[in-house]
Amino acid sequence: MIVNCWGYNGQTPGPTIEAVEGDRVRILVTNRLAEHTTIHWHGVLLPNGMDGVGGLNQTQIKPGETYAYEFTLRQYGTQMYHPHADEMVQMAMGMEGFFVIHPKEPEQPRIDRDFCIFLQEWFVEPGTSTPNPNIMTDFNLFTFNSRAFPGTVPLVVCLGDRLRIRIANLSMDSHPIHLHGYNFKITGTDGGQIPPSAQWPETSVNVPPGTTRNIEFVANAPGDWALHCHKNHHVMNAMSHTVPNMIGVKQSGVDRKVQNLLPDYMAMGETGMSEMAAMNMTLPKNTLPMMTGKGPFGPIEMGGMFTVLKVRKNITNYDDPGWYQHPNGTVAWLVSE
Repeated sequence: MIVNCWGYNGQTPGPTIEAVEGDRVRILVTNRLAEHTTIHWHGVLLPNGMDGVGGLNQTQIKPGETYAYEFTLRQYGTQMYHPHADEMVQMAMGMEGFFVIHPKEPEQPRIDRDFCIFLQEWFVEPGTSTPNPNIMTDFNLFTFNSRAFPGTVPLVVCLGDRLRIRIANLSMDSHPIHLHGYNFKITGTDGGQIPPSAQWPETSVNVPPGTTRNIEFVANAPGDWALHCHKNHHVMNAMSHTVPNMIGVKQSGVDRKVQNLLPDYMAMGETGMSEMAAMNMTLPKNTLPMMTGKGPFGPIEMGGMFTVLKVRKNITNYDDPGWYQHPNGTVAWLVSE
């Protein structure tokens, strides 16, 4: 599924900008949109005239113009950048990115793997390609880094690695991101590092709109562990919220009668929606199935904000290692039918 987005340097999220505390940075912004724009450096401590709110701190960047932003980095942490001009449209169309500022002094304990995940939600009518920025609550697609599962990339780590996952959210909803198999500490926000004495253990981190959250842990349990939003509808694709509730409704014989008028019709929903994952349904062009993705044991029946943390022993690179090979006696088994 390909969607017509707006972005930075031809992508959404935009490139992750990385710098070091104390650096002086100059960022050149050329506007190739059909309307004016600006960039706000979300959470970055800087001179007022560099804050990027059009009309308040600067003149809007007109189409074809290039503006320079220049400031010294007085902090470190996980920040963002996004427009503050027609932001309802521009952010809804995908204009956002990470601004990661690394500390001047080496971190202790050392971080071995550092991941960035941008949360976003969209409304794209089935069969179409352009997000509707006028939708405020009824979104039908949910993404990690503008990808919906199974198009998301797994997080591959070596057993014993210390991980940081940076999560950013500029969508309209909060997202409780849940990790299986581990607990972790919430170590930072877009306001800065949380002192060790104030960190607390969790298995889910809620990321409200307009914020970032850092989590850290040691990958000490091998396997393929789910990482996903725990709002149930946010791990689905191309959802319609107008489908009638057919759970428990007997539909025997309905298919045959309706197929006399609509040859491709199939009754569904009587025992739940998991049957959709196994159906070879004809979908509108450029439209994802509601549930999709396959694992080593069959359909995973997920979509949207879902990926897999793959922890492996003695790996020599961070390419996708495939599915986890479970040791004997460590998989749930059938007792009786």
